Formats: sequence, C-alpha cells, structure tokens
Amino acid sequence: MTPGMPTHASFDVAEVSRVGEARRHAARLTADLGFDDVAAGRVALVVTELGNNLVQHAGGGRLLVGGVADGDRQAVEVLSLDTGRGMADAASSLVDGRSTGGTPGTGLGAVRRLSQLFDLYSRCPGGTVVVARLTADGRPLADDGPVSLGAVRIPAPGELVCGDNWCVATADGEVRLMVADGLGHGPQAMEAADAAMGVLADRPAGPPARVLERVHEVLRTTRGAAVAMVAARPDEHRLTFAGIGNVAGRILSGVDDRTLMSQHGTAGVQVRRVADVAYDWPAHAVVVLHSDGFTSRWQLGEARDVLQHHPAVVAGWIARDQIRGRDDATLVVMRRKDTR
Repeated sequence: MTPGMPTHASFDVAEVSRVGEARRHAARLTADLGFDDVAAGRVALVVTELGNNLVQHAGGGRLLVGGVADGDRQAVEVLSLDTGRGMADAASSLVDGRSTGGTPGTGLGAVRRLSQLFDLYSRCPGGTVVVARLTADGRPLADDGPVSLGAVRIPAPGELVCGDNWCVATADGEVRLMVADGLGHGPQAMEAADAAMGVLADRPAGPPARVLERVHEVLRTTRGAAVAMVAARPDEHRLTFAGIGNVAGRILSGVDDRTLMSQHGTAGVQVRRVADVAYDWPAHAVVVLHSDGFTSRWQLGEARDVLQHHPAVVAGWIARDQIRGRDDATLVVMRRKDTR
C-alpha cells in the first residue's frame, strides 16, 4: 500500500526572499528524511534554481515542496507552477550548461540531471509546470505497480496538518484509490481522513461501495468525511466508482471528459445506501479524484496535451489554476502505465 504521497508546503514566490524560505523548508525536510549533506545540497540547488526561475522569468509563481515515500525509501518532490509567458523552446532550456540568468546552477538542465524524476509542461503563452523528485541515495523510487500516480496535497492556510488524505492499494492485479476530505480542517479533520485510509490499509474485501460502508461505520467516532474510491484492473479498461459527499471524480482524455457521480451524505454521519457505478476507462485516459479544495467545474481547454505528461505534472497544472486557497486541497491523478 502506498500512503498519501506528499503533503506539500506551498510558497508563493514573487521575490527572492521567498525562494530562501522554500530552501530553508527543504533543508528541514531533508534533515527529517535522513538525507546526507551532499543529497540535501542537491535538493537545495533544485529549489533555488526553480524558485529563481519563477522570479526572473515567469513574473512569479508557486513552489510546492513535500516528501514522497516508497516503503522505507524517501524522496523530496518539488513542483514549480507559474502562469507566465511559457517556453517557446522547452527543449533548449534543458540543455545542461545553459544558465537561466545569474542562478547558482546551470539552468533546468541541472535540475533534470540532479533529479531522479523530472518532467515539465509549458505553453507559450500560458505558463509552465515542472516536477523534480530527488532521493537520498540518487536512485529512483520503485515504480513497479500497474499505474503511475501524481498528487498535490496542501493544508488549509494557517494549518500545520492536512484534513484531506489519499492512498492507493494494489492486490491481485486490482488497484484501489481512495481520497477522503475530513469535515472542516485541522487535526480533527485529519483524524477522520486518516481513519478512512486505515480502512483501505486493512485490505477489506468487496467492491468500493462495500468498502465505503465500512468507512462509514469506522468514522462514526470522528467528525466524518467525504470519501470516494475507485477500483480497477488496468488491463480490463473498466473501473468501479463509489462516493459519499463532495470528493469529485473525473475520467479525462484528449477527446472526452466524464464525471464520476457521488451520492450526497457524509461518511460517519449520514449516508444513504452506497452504490457502485461502472465506467469505461480508455487506455489513453487518466483518472482524477480531488477534494473540494479545488473548483468543481474546471476544464483543461487547449492544454489537454498535458495529459501526455507524468501524472504529477498533470496534478500540478490543474492545481495551479483551480485551487481555492481557503481549505485543505488534495488532488490525485492516476494513469495506467501501458499508455505512456
């Protein structure tokens, strides 16, 4: 089972001082994760390079810095989000040795070289999203499951913990993805969302509706949560969905956009009979689940080609424009690997 991937710290970067703040947060994070000085220095360089790019070339933007776990191994994920002029020639910006203008590294080429996972998407005009993941030992995290995942998970403003959570479990060829949004925010909301994740961690038998019925019972001692779950065998091109409350679900491709329908209620408080609904999951489509920390009727518009990129980039692109900024916000993107 993979726990909720990162809880990101968010930094609005309009001036160099905010880059320093993000770098100091990254230093604390790498210390907590046991990175040595050399590995921590690589993370600091990536944060600095991406942050300075935002100030110097994009007119500002946002850095998200968080930890990623894969069993006992750890990585730091840095997402750079901007709505600037974009890159007319992104490939040339990745040539190692090309400076981005006074930064201590050698441009995006250095960021790519230092990272164990790197991807970017840019529209000109329209802005850019970059994702970089760095591990303590310089080896990529294991990625041997049937799906690829990307997520953004940000606490509500002023909160130290996130009242949303997500996780994915894989067993016998079936992938189960769950997102929970605890009522309100803060520690009690986190307690409710974490309790929902604990149900999936126990690997209960049955389809999503049955699992959510179990979640409802477990959450009776909490303030409750909105919860949604997808179960799929990626080689069958079908998925089953069940949801309680306002966790939203979508199946997105370059030609289609289908909403996954939840029912009204709050797990742990009041729920009607939970029902499973089956949907086609085309080979080229991604599944998106997100809490109401994001707007509900967003569209990719002319940026549908972002779906060709790593799910972390897709999550970052949606978050860049659609996060409400006043509540916990969690969004997860899942793609089957045979479409890459």
